[in-house]
Amino acid sequence: MPVHPLDPIPHRKIIRSWLAPVSRKNTAWALSLVGLDLILFTAMLAGAVLLPHPVLQLLAGALAGLVIGRLFILGHDACHQSFTRHRRLNRWLGRLVFMPSLTPYSLWDVGHNVVHHGYTNLRAFDFVWQPLSLEDYRNLPAWRQLCERVYRSGWAPGLYYALEIWWKRMYFPSRQIMPTRRSIFTADCVLVTAVAIAWILALVYAASATGQSLPWLLLTAFVLPLFVWNALIGFVVYVHHTHASVAWYDKKADWSAASPFVSTTVHLTFGAGLGTALHHIMEHTAHHVDMGVPLYRLKRAQALLEEKLPGRIVVQPFSWAWYFRTARQCKLYDFERQCWTDFAGRQAG
Repeated sequence: MPVHPLDPIPHRKIIRSWLAPVSRKNTAWALSLVGLDLILFTAMLAGAVLLPHPVLQLLAGALAGLVIGRLFILGHDACHQSFTRHRRLNRWLGRLVFMPSLTPYSLWDVGHNVVHHGYTNLRAFDFVWQPLSLEDYRNLPAWRQLCERVYRSGWAPGLYYALEIWWKRMYFPSRQIMPTRRSIFTADCVLVTAVAIAWILALVYAASATGQSLPWLLLTAFVLPLFVWNALIGFVVYVHHTHASVAWYDKKADWSAASPFVSTTVHLTFGAGLGTALHHIMEHTAHHVDMGVPLYRLKRAQALLEEKLPGRIVVQPFSWAWYFRTARQCKLYDFERQCWTDFAGRQAG
């Protein structure tokens, strides 16, 4: 039976029990997804180097960036131990499919599994797209205020992810950002560095072998794929946790009382099979309720949640008009009034 909209949200264990029938892992299916996306990535990179027209090379490079996103989503599942039934296999598959995005597996694991999922939308804990208050924003130096304006303009989610998440928190992070030092963190950073060097050296060889310009191949087959990847991941994380109906909290008691695993994320819906193309990562409420649900079961899990909890889950049909309206209105957060505001403190409509 659906839970009445005025009744309390059931305990998380009860909600997870609803999803248990659709949480079964399928190792063969998971491996086939890895194989398919690795073939697609290799083909797109080859196209970015070998296709006979510059426009086709650029198109292939952009598509390679989108496939990096698909591979990353597989690694995201592996990092949650929800991809296959084998923990060690998940760890190695995660490292493998994280390589094209140059993502250090162990650092992503800590930042995402421990921090983001452990404290979703709790200020001073969850750092991903954490909004500032008006007072915090006004206390920033002018250059940092400019960064916030650029990041939250709607045009630069990739810049935010590349600088604030990857560079600061995942690629040899400083002691200030990551006081805990583990050898596996360094090893994973060295690994992605080696992958980047090998990737560039392969393009040096390809430029020589095909008589093409090295800067051109670096653009089409290295810079462009990573640019598209960063734009994609920055966008995806932004729309998952930035919405006029999604709350952030600055007090842990208030956050705990709000059933944050249901109320702090958005189910963004698309047409034309785009959700499937992104391995159902937009079925995000189900993922936050139970990280153990494999990506290839998330669509059914999300449908079950929305059937059982009518009116409790933020479901947003995607449109560019909605996206830029959100970017225009949701700049800062008023933690006292529990609402989003623009940079002048005006409440989002």
